[in-house]
Amino acid sequence: MHSGEEEMKQDSAYTIAAIVLLAFMGVLAGGAALRQSATFDEVAHIGAGVSALQQLDLRMNPEHPPLPKVLSALPLVLRGTHADYSSIQWTISRKPFHAFLGEWVFGDWLLNKWNDPVTTLAWARLPMLLLTLVLGWVVYVCGRRLGGSWGGLLSLSVYASLPTFLAFGPLVHTDIAITLFSLLTVWSFAGLYRDPTRKQVFVFAACLAGALLSKFTAGLLFLVFPAFALSARWRPLPGQPAEKAEARTWRKARWRATLRGVFWAGLMVYAFYFIFSVRQPMEVLSHIPGGAVLDPLRRLLMPLWLYLLGILMVLIMGSRPCFILGQSYSHGVWFYFPVLFLLKSPLGFLGLLALALAVWLIARRKGNAATPGLIPASEAMHWRVLWISLVVMVATCLLSRVSISIRHFSVPMILLILLLAPLPALLERLRGSTPRAARALQALTALLAASCLFTAVRAFPFYFPYMGPLSLGRPAYTLVADSNVDWDQSLPEVRTFAQQRGLSDVPVDAYGFTDLTATIPHARRWNCQAPQETERGLWVVLSANMILDGHNCAWLLGYPHEALAGGALYAVHLPTDIPAAGSPGGPPPASQQRQFGGMSSEIDILTVFSEVSRQPDKIPEVIEKFMAEAAKQQAKSK
Repeated sequence: MHSGEEEMKQDSAYTIAAIVLLAFMGVLAGGAALRQSATFDEVAHIGAGVSALQQLDLRMNPEHPPLPKVLSALPLVLRGTHADYSSIQWTISRKPFHAFLGEWVFGDWLLNKWNDPVTTLAWARLPMLLLTLVLGWVVYVCGRRLGGSWGGLLSLSVYASLPTFLAFGPLVHTDIAITLFSLLTVWSFAGLYRDPTRKQVFVFAACLAGALLSKFTAGLLFLVFPAFALSARWRPLPGQPAEKAEARTWRKARWRATLRGVFWAGLMVYAFYFIFSVRQPMEVLSHIPGGAVLDPLRRLLMPLWLYLLGILMVLIMGSRPCFILGQSYSHGVWFYFPVLFLLKSPLGFLGLLALALAVWLIARRKGNAATPGLIPASEAMHWRVLWISLVVMVATCLLSRVSISIRHFSVPMILLILLLAPLPALLERLRGSTPRAARALQALTALLAASCLFTAVRAFPFYFPYMGPLSLGRPAYTLVADSNVDWDQSLPEVRTFAQQRGLSDVPVDAYGFTDLTATIPHARRWNCQAPQETERGLWVVLSANMILDGHNCAWLLGYPHEALAGGALYAVHLPTDIPAAGSPGGPPPASQQRQFGGMSSEIDILTVFSEVSRQPDKIPEVIEKFMAEAAKQQAKSK
């Protein structure tokens, strides 16, 4: 009885410690988010989520599944957030191409003109912050099952302190949701393989549906399932019969359960899309002949078409320019994510990964009795599926031609974190044979975990531009770009800078389309490659992404400047005599200028989108311009 009470007290202590770590993360991530402006993708995602709930219409942002956006919109709709559905940015977006432009303008107006931007953004981010904390709790529970209570706390400590999750966790986007549901899917898949009951099939189906409704890259999970099944042929799983006929029957039962789970997940995804598109106009299916007679059929086909349309859009945009180690590439490169991971990871996290690998290899080499049975037999399938998922996801990232941000590596990162869970148990077992070394390594493990927590506090609140020690102190903009440095989140820092200096004219070369004046009074759009004579002697601000990647503006750093928001932005004091373009100390000549996103020099997409945000009536004109440019580029390619 006494032993049982002691065990309950210990369990309670571990649970309290986990809750404290999650509170720590909530304070840091939530506190940082409250200081930030809307990031690049949030402008489109928030508007899409609100319109999906209020109108049951998924026309906005079809390139991403709706679940995270709908979750973020729940408090906004309950609070009565206003959107003008008679506006041109809504009415013109009935077709996918038109919606790709309209979604940004609609989202900008919903955030900055129809509602209060600060409170609207804060309420939209609240569900995503909660989702981030739920992911933390899942990491703790899974880590505890793999490596005991200390293993769960170690994994949670790392997760709760990584700048990547602190930065992106509260934002209205898809990456935290897909990470959560991908982890739940592979974990429940292992449970289904161990015990293919109806309950396990339903749990697996619900988790898989959540992943499919969060991001289209969830399709990678369908590579994990057969890879895991094949591994069972090469190395039998616990409980797998040894006799061939029995093993075949055993595998068939699990494949049937998996297929049933996939089927039910598909039905859940279909039902979600059907409900939230039930009032959407059917122009997207106008190619089906038959007039109004076939409207019921079109309505039934609408969910399938919308999902396939999203996948098609992802495939069309499947090759994007990238920037790494100061070099621009026309598409993703295989070393992008490994290098990015090393650059943006705290030394404590990298040290724990290296320590875990080293201890495991040494124990294996010496044939130490600590390694066999390290993972509980009941969790052997879960351990196997985590490893296989990591291999599949990392291989996919290496082969991807879309290399943009560390947030796209969040699923492999969460799997790596969970692979740390057995480390405390392994070190405890080593104490039997090498007690001094084991105690020293346990102390080192605790020190590395504590250093991760210290890094999180020290980097607050500027988690976006955080660079680890392997960056060797180089500014972030010289190594990486996009949301790895600046995602338009730090506009309030520009406002503070302008207020402190009493600036009445604030030219800003920002990394987004949103209305700058909603956050920065007296701000105006500016191109750092083309300063005007009238701007001599002014303070100007540019995104760090515009220095070497989005634009070509390294010339500005030859003049007095200040890093803002941890290096996400730079304020520069222009000289009273700006050198001519192409001359020493001056802006680049036209031939060396770059356009945001690698776009054609014929179209400055930042200028175009910001103009239509101010004047939505110009959207039809801009659409015609884009279509003409696309036709011109297509003709050139022939």
